[in-house]
Amino acid sequence: MTHTAPVVSVTGRHVSVTEAMKDYARKKIEHIGIDFPRILNAQVILEVEKYRHIAEGILHCNNHITIEAKEASEDMYASIDQVVGKLMRQLRKAKTKIQRHNPRKTQMAEVPLHIIEAIGREEEAQDITHRVVRTERFSLKPMFVDEAVLQLELSPKTFLVFQNAENERVNVLYRRKNGDFGLIDPHMT
Repeated sequence: MTHTAPVVSVTGRHVSVTEAMKDYARKKIEHIGIDFPRILNAQVILEVEKYRHIAEGILHCNNHITIEAKEASEDMYASIDQVVGKLMRQLRKAKTKIQRHNPRKTQMAEVPLHIIEAIGREEEAQDITHRVVRTERFSLKPMFVDEAVLQLELSPKTFLVFQNAENERVNVLYRRKNGDFGLIDPHMT
């Protein structure tokens, strides 16, 4: 099996990224790709806030899996090393979960989900005086609920927006305080 290196983009936030930093980050990420050849592309974002040098890594793998990590230290190269180490641990964890994952069955009873219906009251909607201050765009990836659970387990985020492959509706999977997951599956009544 031949190995193709993932496409790695290195950008900076509040810092001008030198060619040496870009090469260092690329080599580190490409080295991960040798052990985990399913990485399609990677983004490394370097940032400086006062004395903190922050490195953030985002790996896009096949099977709709995205691995994210963020580390900070007083040295940018140390931050890159730390974030790569964290990404490798998360990739090993993901690989183990995928290998242990049972093949998809028609009934998904083993996935502990609480299905929540969002029903709003008109009088509550009238009292809201907040305004939208941030908008995020999500690319909807069609996946089954068990794939979405796996993706959210591997992510530090608290929710995941995806297109349910079974019913083609947009769903939101979220992490509950007790560690279980909830699924919001809106439908027209």
